[in-house]
Amino acid sequence: MQDVQHIRNVVFLGHGNSGKSSLAEALLFTAGALKRLGKVDEGTSSMDFEPEESKRKISIGAAFNQLTWQKNDVYCIDTPGDDNFFNETRFAAQVADSAILTVGAVLGVRPQTEKFVDLIKEHKLPCLICVTKMDRERANFQKTVDGIKEATGLNPVVLYLPIGAEDQFKGVVDIMANKALLFADGKAEAAPVPADLADEVAIMRETLMENVAETDDELIEKFLEEGTLSDEELKTGLAKAIKEAKIAPVCACAALVNKGSGVVLDAIVNLLPSPDQREVRIGTNPKNKEAAERPGTADAPFSALVFKTMADPFAGRLTIFRVFSGTLKGDTFYNASKGTSERFGQLFVMAGKEQKPVDEAVPGMVVAVAKLKETTTGDTLCDEANQVVYPMVEPLPPVIAYAVGAKKGDEEKLFSSITRLLDEDLTLKLTREQQTHETLISGVGQVHLEVIGEKIKRKFGVEMELRPPRIPYRETLKGKVTVQGKHKKQSGGRGQFGDCTIEMEPLPRGEHFQFLDKIVGGVIPQQYRPAVEKGILEAMERGVIAGYPFVDLKVSLIDGSYHTVDSSEMAFKVAGSLAFKKGVVQANPVLLEPIMEVEVRVPKDFVGDVMGDLNSRRGRVLGMDSTDKYEIINAHVPQSEILLYALDLTSMTGGRGTFLTKFSHYEEVPGQIAEKIIAEYKEQAEE
Repeated sequence: MQDVQHIRNVVFLGHGNSGKSSLAEALLFTAGALKRLGKVDEGTSSMDFEPEESKRKISIGAAFNQLTWQKNDVYCIDTPGDDNFFNETRFAAQVADSAILTVGAVLGVRPQTEKFVDLIKEHKLPCLICVTKMDRERANFQKTVDGIKEATGLNPVVLYLPIGAEDQFKGVVDIMANKALLFADGKAEAAPVPADLADEVAIMRETLMENVAETDDELIEKFLEEGTLSDEELKTGLAKAIKEAKIAPVCACAALVNKGSGVVLDAIVNLLPSPDQREVRIGTNPKNKEAAERPGTADAPFSALVFKTMADPFAGRLTIFRVFSGTLKGDTFYNASKGTSERFGQLFVMAGKEQKPVDEAVPGMVVAVAKLKETTTGDTLCDEANQVVYPMVEPLPPVIAYAVGAKKGDEEKLFSSITRLLDEDLTLKLTREQQTHETLISGVGQVHLEVIGEKIKRKFGVEMELRPPRIPYRETLKGKVTVQGKHKKQSGGRGQFGDCTIEMEPLPRGEHFQFLDKIVGGVIPQQYRPAVEKGILEAMERGVIAGYPFVDLKVSLIDGSYHTVDSSEMAFKVAGSLAFKKGVVQANPVLLEPIMEVEVRVPKDFVGDVMGDLNSRRGRVLGMDSTDKYEIINAHVPQSEILLYALDLTSMTGGRGTFLTKFSHYEEVPGQIAEKIIAEYKEQAEE
């Protein structure tokens, strides 16, 4: 088993189309882990192997592979750049030791890049920045680096300066070693620094020295006194500064033509930390609730965090976890989150869609086991005698919901399939809306739910159908009315007779229903009075003007009459229902709609557009808060107006805006809109 000091665990981060998967592919190919160089655009990438990924040419889930370079094992986690699958990226960043941030040399820093930079900062990840696509038309390395410096605050320092660009990109200059590396057949050969770059390289070496010196008190003193650092001091200081995330080294590459992969691999193994060089992981001892520290060494007590679960129709559930400390051997571990021991079969290392068996796992390794009964995403696995529970990042809240059903009526199969996917995707939610009797599926975006549908069809052979959910409107009244309900029926034999007079008036919002028995004397016998209330309650469930439940109603039973032979509970129940329906029509009925409390986070530049848009949705802005980067707008907006708000906010803010919603209260629907809803109900009733 590999020594922990020779293990690297790296997560690839970057906005969509910045070249993450292509770079990972090129590194695996150069290191000999792959026999051919696959391409994302051709659907042949080993990291984007799911059919949904090949079709869309994007990463949808975190993918895993492992390579060996200079006797070091590098565990690679390739993550999605699309906002719909950002949860996968957040979970992967939490378990990584370091990050490779990809930024395209043509488009440069994009608005979404800041989300990935925030992850790097949140987890204090040492970071290597790769300027990708140097072979493309209009590739501009310096402009890209300037953009990174301005937008990210990662303190980027160029370690490898490109020689040429576009179709002339042919190598890099190693600023530290002061030599050129020229690319040929995927490899790099040493050569003298080109004469036309000599001055620029000298300036960059001076800048590098200055940047490294500034990260250490002893080095800055020496640099200020002598104006220089020795090669050894520079090398040691740089490695320390990178591991402490004070400097982010920058290199250049072109993955599709496999130029620069060897340089990136050298940087990973020589500059990024091994698990034992990272800060100790801190969790909680579930027994005494005290902090529990775990260093990333093989001789510490075993601990690991489950950060992904995959549903496979053949292999069953595949549980993927990162080992933080200790060594896992044997066939059992303790799940401290669930308080139970679990037996497992074979341990695997993930290699794209393949799985390679291993006998044991040490810190830094990403491993998988199949068919666990209790363990789910977010659980901590450990040694039972040395228990620890690690915190897990909260899944992103769903922001878009549809009513879901099966296209060809196989509802049971559909919902059992969705339930299996809930294990692997914590941002997916399945709920039952009591009032509209619809089952709702919720996710973090339109594409997210479309991909879920495609997966279900491919894996389980059932088609999912989405439609906009019905809004749970309610009905109530504004006026007060006294009305009689009389049910009289004679058709041979015993008849039916029930007669009641009721007063109806509104209750304050949210109080639902109140029934008062104000009968004096025996005009309606005691045993029939509850039937009047029951008839009204049943009629309230179905509504009167648009078929929605009726709420906030006070009813007083004040008078009536009965027949000694023909009266019955059923007759008075019908009489109560008739009185209610007649009274509603006379007492100024109105529709109520659910109002949502909405919190929108947007960069300051978009505040005006977003507030204008909320107003156009009949929203009321309640106030604003500020953070360093974002303005937080709080508003009340009708639910009917924000069903697809996720799509509109993304296009309005270039994917930089996010929002949360929760139910607040009910309010009266404006007259014009209520008329349309009522008209639609009547049309459907006539069909």
